[in-house]
Amino acid sequence: MNEIIVSGMGIISALGYGVEENLQTLLKEKSGIAQLHYLKTTRTEFPVGEVKMTNEEMLSLLNISTTEPTVRTALLGILALREALQNARLASTKPTSANPIQKKIAFISGTTVGGMDMSEQFYLDFLENDTRNEYISTHDCGTCTEMIADYFGFFSQVDTISTACSSAANAIILGAQLLKNGCADIVVAGGSECITKFHLNGFNSLMILDTAPCRPFDASRTGINLGEGAAYIVMETADSFNKRVQENAELKAWCKLSGYANTCDAYHQTASAPDGEGAYLAMKKALEMAKLAPAQIDYINAHGTGTENNDLSEGTAIMRLFGEKIPPVSSTKSFTGHTTSAAGCVEAIIAILALQHNFLPVNLNFSNKIPELSFMPVTNSKTTVPLQHVLTNSFGFGGNDSSLIFSKR
Repeated sequence: MNEIIVSGMGIISALGYGVEENLQTLLKEKSGIAQLHYLKTTRTEFPVGEVKMTNEEMLSLLNISTTEPTVRTALLGILALREALQNARLASTKPTSANPIQKKIAFISGTTVGGMDMSEQFYLDFLENDTRNEYISTHDCGTCTEMIADYFGFFSQVDTISTACSSAANAIILGAQLLKNGCADIVVAGGSECITKFHLNGFNSLMILDTAPCRPFDASRTGINLGEGAAYIVMETADSFNKRVQENAELKAWCKLSGYANTCDAYHQTASAPDGEGAYLAMKKALEMAKLAPAQIDYINAHGTGTENNDLSEGTAIMRLFGEKIPPVSSTKSFTGHTTSAAGCVEAIIAILALQHNFLPVNLNFSNKIPELSFMPVTNSKTTVPLQHVLTNSFGFGGNDSSLIFSKR
């Protein structure tokens, strides 16, 4: 089987802009969660993981006119995608007749809110006057993905995935399938999501937002901290990568995507099944694809939202699959906040960085073990550990559960 190589990465999150800044902030064990600042709302009692840039600052970085209708999700996505393309030594500007794009490059992006931030801001204008009507068409998820793709202008295929918090992971899975079936030469996959009032009020209505920094896998956990950001990985077959590396010796293979799976237990609209059935099956099937035994997984980047339901359900699934030899487990949402539709790729990149640099991301704010679980999360990242295979989980509403396994090449 032709291996799927990860040849580029790009990320922007509450930890900073770029792969290197995110890595260094992780190593310093510094959370990006703080009091809400950029979203204009009265609900400031909930700490969040915001990207520390205004829309105007992002427009300036990207040389986009302030008069052009844009949304925050798209701006975050363009920044992350630009880094991923540069990292993979692919053109990050629109092709010309003198410099055409010769390959079929697909772009798969996950999002749920799309352009909702501007819809919220200008809703009364839509109703009462015609001054902001250009933003009506920027609302939906697909348009947001097209805005990101159009900035670069060379993708042969553009798709949007919206499966809530597993969206970006499912974008990666779809991208891998396109490569395996010969539908694309290269795939850029991940997700982008900004914080909106819809997000904030919606999760608050479910009574799962924490007014303190979140505490995944802690017995005292009471909910999530929302986050925002964007992340994309560039994937290609080993044949494609080997040909391109002959043309550009600076091209780097970060790792390979060795296994993946998506399941749906359909247990509840928002809650995970108490027995963790969907999570268990997703991890089990990913291991089977990778032809790995559970004992070969060296680290699990858990979905770990910090809610009472998720952490117990996911922990139960981990215990069921890994038995008495549970690998190190941590949730990095205590660093970034829950970036919802972008989380699957934000956390995939964090897992890949751990794999590359042989460290275990810590589970911040942990104090007390969950009595029903046999394990505790990672609390010390100072020790260098040899990592060969890492697993990352992303679980969405409706029981749409996905697991990815990345391995050193």
